[in-house]
Amino acid sequence: MAENIDDYLQQGIHGQKQTKPDERRKFLGTLRERIVIALKQPQVREDGIYPQVEEALKTNSQAHLYLNGNMSYSYLSKYIKSASKYKVEYTIVTNKEHNSEIGLVLAHDYAIDKPDIYVERKTVKAEPKKASGGIFAKIFKRDR
Repeated sequence: MAENIDDYLQQGIHGQKQTKPDERRKFLGTLRERIVIALKQPQVREDGIYPQVEEALKTNSQAHLYLNGNMSYSYLSKYIKSASKYKVEYTIVTNKEHNSEIGLVLAHDYAIDKPDIYVERKTVKAEPKKASGGIFAKIFKRDR
């Protein structure tokens, strides 16, 4: 009985015990196994919406969108509008003790164990342009 009272008092002081608290801090209050898609903060700050996130919102309307409240609302608003468009509930999570590198998480309330949750940043390689020789090269073509 004394053990139950102690547990009750500890729960009253510190809140309910959570499984994997470090993982929950990192993933904005949810667990890795529940996540459909995640973006890191620099990705959320980029212009436009990632098409992968929009597609995930469209196909997972029962999921919940978690946004990092430590980021400026101006970066989050485009994803909030998209979530509203597809009727996906969202929460802005602010943790004053820990600023997660994660900026956005779309997750279910049950485990789905998706292996790849992070959207890789697209890097478009610009092809080097050949030196044309300028305007004089076009005017005075030389036979080679």
